[in-house]
Amino acid sequence: MIGALQAGMLDSPYSLTEVRVLFELAQAERMETGELRGLLDLDAGYLSRILARFEGDGLIGRERSASDARKQLVRLTPEGAEVFAGLDRRSAEEIGRLLSGLPEADQERLVAGMATIRALLGPAREREPYVIRPPRTGDLGWVVYRHGVLYSEEYGWGTEFEQLVSRIVGELDFSRDAGWIAEVGGERAGCVFCVRQDDTTAKLRMLLVEPSARGLGIGRRLVDECLRHARAEGYKRITLWTRDSLVSARRIYQAAGFELESEETGTENGVEVKEQVWSRDL
Repeated sequence: MIGALQAGMLDSPYSLTEVRVLFELAQAERMETGELRGLLDLDAGYLSRILARFEGDGLIGRERSASDARKQLVRLTPEGAEVFAGLDRRSAEEIGRLLSGLPEADQERLVAGMATIRALLGPAREREPYVIRPPRTGDLGWVVYRHGVLYSEEYGWGTEFEQLVSRIVGELDFSRDAGWIAEVGGERAGCVFCVRQDDTTAKLRMLLVEPSARGLGIGRRLVDECLRHARAEGYKRITLWTRDSLVSARRIYQAAGFELESEETGTENGVEVKEQVWSRDL
């Protein structure tokens, strides 16, 4: 669709690989040929032929490195910079035409999809910052949806569990209850809620962390936020309901000072589960 497989990229006499070499040279004043080869993972002979063609077309100049005569530096000539600028302009125009027929919401979906591919298949990134904020319009529907999808995929729980979460969400009263949404890179990545059980007891509910955000410390931070709020509201005790299969969540609860209070056998989507109640004093 973008012409990457055509013999000439962007109606030029140059292939995709050749245009990529021009792109990299345009980003740097000078580049050592070994660095360029390593950056693009090109065969030395192939890169040598590309550079020879560019030199013949007057697009590049070459010189020896002042610090190491064994190394060769490559730079774009003014003619080469002009050729690249024309290719860059045509590329932007073609992408503009390609996206012009998409509504803004679909353009955002496309960019988000590309970012997801890069995140999943690209090199490991540095630890990302995250934001903890109160719920906004649309968040509660996301809470029900993600609980349904994630627990179905990871544990085989069915629609009855999703309906349970929906009922819990429907009973929230933000004149007395509170909740928090975690965001990573502007995307929802987790949630937790602190609800009133009685005058002296709060209940931690619906802790969830997206698989893509696990390992960042979000789960523990959400639980800490819930505990802080319960203390500030004057509760003396806090409880939570979970299942023994949620091992990662249980570790977070134990680290936060919760202790197992009771356990009984139940079923979920035809599968036997261990229902647990954990609690701690505040």
